[in-house]
Amino acid sequence: MNYPADFATAQSGQQPSPGVLPSAATLSPKTKFTFVTDQVQLANLVPPDPAGYCELTLCFTHAAPGAFLTNGTSYPIKTAYQPIQNRPVDLCWDPVTNFWWVKAVV
Repeated sequence: MNYPADFATAQSGQQPSPGVLPSAATLSPKTKFTFVTDQVQLANLVPPDPAGYCELTLCFTHAAPGAFLTNGTSYPIKTAYQPIQNRPVDLCWDPVTNFWWVKAVV
C-alpha cells in the first residue's frame, strides 16, 4: 500500500529509502524518489492516489534509458522526454487532466 507521506517532499528517517524498479511500460513507484534500471520505454506511471496531486522523481541508471512515451492509456505522461543516465527527472501528477507532467529540465 502506498501512503501519501511516502511521497512527501519533507523527509525523515521514518520515510522509506528510495526504491529500485526495473524499467517497464508501466511503473508503480512506492516512494517519491525511485531508481529505474534497464532500457524499456515508459508510458504510464501509477500515482499513489490518482485523485490527488503528486510529485515523483525518477533516476534512470541504464546508460541508454528508454524515452517517455505519450501514448499511455492509464496514468499517461503528457510530454515526451529522453531521460539521461543518473540525472533525476521530476514529474507532477495532475488529477484534473489525468496526466503526468515533466518538470522543466535545465
